Amino acid sequence: MTSPAEPAHEVRPDTQKPGTGPAPTPTRRISGAVWAGLGIVYVVWGSTYLGIRIAVETMPPFLSAGLRFVVAGLLLVALIAWRQGPSALKVTRAQLGSAALVGLLLLLGGNGLVVLAETSIPSGLAALLVAVVPAWVVVLKAGFGERPTPGGVAGVLLGLAGLAILTLPGVTGDVRIGGVVLVVIGTLAWSVGSFSSSRIQMPANPFTASAYEMVAGGLGCAAVGLIRGEQYGLDLAAISARSWTALAYLVVFGSLIAFTAYAWLLQTAPLSLVATYAYVNPVVAVLLGALVLDEALTWPIALGGAVVVAGVCLIVTTERRR
Repeated sequence: MTSPAEPAHEVRPDTQKPGTGPAPTPTRRISGAVWAGLGIVYVVWGSTYLGIRIAVETMPPFLSAGLRFVVAGLLLVALIAWRQGPSALKVTRAQLGSAALVGLLLLLGGNGLVVLAETSIPSGLAALLVAVVPAWVVVLKAGFGERPTPGGVAGVLLGLAGLAILTLPGVTGDVRIGGVVLVVIGTLAWSVGSFSSSRIQMPANPFTASAYEMVAGGLGCAAVGLIRGEQYGLDLAAISARSWTALAYLVVFGSLIAFTAYAWLLQTAPLSLVATYAYVNPVVAVLLGALVLDEALTWPIALGGAVVVAGVCLIVTTERRR
């Protein structure tokens, strides 16, 4: 996506600013551009769990994530300046701070912790754990006074039950419980970032916002990597071509294309609709992990994943009817 597409013809109630009166009644027309963006996020992001797992085989987690997002962010800055002119990159100080905050929440707190976790847990399991994000979003919305539907509450409970089942491999010692905990914390950070992006002053151009988010998140990941000492003993010659290829895929497809699509969707589509990626990504990720990396599909992963996806489906379908 190299230029802004037409926005969905819908007014999002969750973006209504306090004190501006009641939000207009939303229509339900969703543009073709929104469905195209969702398709990109569905498929490409599902494959990024595999890409991350391969990249961290021979690369340090936070430094590789930092490189990924900084490079992708700078490429997007150059692309925006070329296609829309340098003026498209101008933002206020408040907008820049908001974009940086969201970028740190999404990419350092959310993605960075998943990258670290995938050094010790299967990519498919990580994707299934991330699928609980819509449940956290419902909880956050409830905390800000938006009463969830009965179906939304049931979906949250199902999602948490599935999450409990998915932690069993860590409890039994089949995978490291620390990796499971890192992903859960990452989902909380990602949910807060996604929720906040519609309630704070962001750059009007979603592609500009995405570029600044990626640069800020990437610098945050790099800083954490340096603090962790990942640079010590780093031998570039020891990094496999397989890992470099995976990182290049993550830069171009996972970040430049899919993350930009996600950032655009957050500003132009209902949050509940955008959240549907969470029950498509895990299916793609589990299949790719099993086919490419021969990851085992154990009963806790299969059962827990099914329960989580069922909960997310319930949340999305009931919340969208409001």
